[in-house]
Amino acid sequence: MFCTKAGKAIVSRQFVEMTRTRIEGLLAAFPKLMNTGKQHTFVETESVRYVYQPMEKLYMVLITTKNSNILEDLETLRLFSRVIPEYCRALEENEISEHCFDLIFAFDEIVALGYRENVNLAQIRTFTEMDSHEEKVFRAVRETQEREAKAEMRRKAKELQQARRDAERQGKKAPGFGGFGSSAVSGGSTAAMITETIIETDKPKVAPAPARPSGPSKALKLGAKGKEVDNFVDKLKSEGETIMSSNMGKRTSEATKVHAPPINMESVHMKIEEKITLTCGRDGGLQNMELHGMIMLRISDDKFGRIRLHVENEDKKGVQLQTHPNVDKKLFTSESLIGLKNPEKSFPVNSDVGVLKWRLQTTEESFIPLTINCWPSESGNGCDVNIEYELQEDNLELNDVVITIPLPSGVGAPVIGEIDGEYRHDSRRNTLEWCLPVIDAKNKSGSLEFSIAGQPNDFFPVQVSFISKKNYCNIQVTKVTQVDGNSPVRFSTETTFLVDKYEIL
Repeated sequence: MFCTKAGKAIVSRQFVEMTRTRIEGLLAAFPKLMNTGKQHTFVETESVRYVYQPMEKLYMVLITTKNSNILEDLETLRLFSRVIPEYCRALEENEISEHCFDLIFAFDEIVALGYRENVNLAQIRTFTEMDSHEEKVFRAVRETQEREAKAEMRRKAKELQQARRDAERQGKKAPGFGGFGSSAVSGGSTAAMITETIIETDKPKVAPAPARPSGPSKALKLGAKGKEVDNFVDKLKSEGETIMSSNMGKRTSEATKVHAPPINMESVHMKIEEKITLTCGRDGGLQNMELHGMIMLRISDDKFGRIRLHVENEDKKGVQLQTHPNVDKKLFTSESLIGLKNPEKSFPVNSDVGVLKWRLQTTEESFIPLTINCWPSESGNGCDVNIEYELQEDNLELNDVVITIPLPSGVGAPVIGEIDGEYRHDSRRNTLEWCLPVIDAKNKSGSLEFSIAGQPNDFFPVQVSFISKKNYCNIQVTKVTQVDGNSPVRFSTETTFLVDKYEIL
């Protein structure tokens, strides 16, 4: 268990049946026994033995009976102490309390039913990761079923469209479905409505869950004990314990998923989104850069269904623009206006509709938005690594930038020299994350220096993630007007520039 010098328990794990009162009594007696002046790593009473190890301002204490093997107890305590840096960056009370459950799970791999297991640190790390082959098989089966469900959905939609065309050719009333949000009522009951979306959006479609067999399942269910954990936490709270929320699951690699604050959406709202995929060589040279962008239109009031979008394209990089077939291409080419071929029709209401998309693919180095140079050089004690960034597009403002450098395993934490920004060392994933809140024209370059044991190839590939509220290709919607009367319409715009893949090999 972990305790303070005053005997306050921070993390306690008992492997035999013992009451909480008994544990607190033993810990309360521990600081008094430490004041005897003896220079040992253990102290004894009439019934128990305390085997301990000072760790800065805290103590790691192993309480056993006097009949136990003290050499084995010392080896067990040493293995306990080696587990701590795997989960805690600092030996402080708050840090240990935050990762208490991770430490308890690791302790359970060392001792079972009061006896030590024959495991080492690498095996403990593997066991606690809980990598399940059966779970991977389950996920693969579920993804296959989702793809089949999507294909079946598209097939049904084509059949319905074909039935509508056949009914129109025969002069009969079309069934209760139509394009761009139209619907029909037949026989006093509302018929099904099929909306022809101009461009399929990237929103995930939830497929039916796979049927579970009626018999007992042998698959490993990683989340099956969630309710038990919740009940355990509730019991701790009822006993007066302060439970700290853990943010271990929120990795910095997920920085691209940070949600922007909610914006004030008008009845006509545009979402401009770009995603970049980029691969560079460590010695320079752009291997490939591909960028995809799209303008999504969402109308929440049907009186603004018949509108036109005025697009301003100031891009000089040579992007390829493409409008959907239902959009008047000649009107867009001649006047940069996005409108339907049939001006009497309306855009769908309360659904995201793609109206324009573009693509840029290049190997021109001057188009790289953010250059990364990583220079590892071998020294007598390992490697000295210098890494620097430079923003080449001054009009961009990159937020939540994370540059992830892989590290060799089993060599400890890097020694940081100079750094612009902040860093995080992930000992479990063996990575160093260089975090910069903003990179813009006023803060367009920076560097990081650190030393660690290893070879130059150990520090690649370097990965980059960021999010920006300004798009890379300067394509914007400047005005929205009604088809009838050309009167202006109030609208709102949401712009996002994201990283799909950005790495230096």
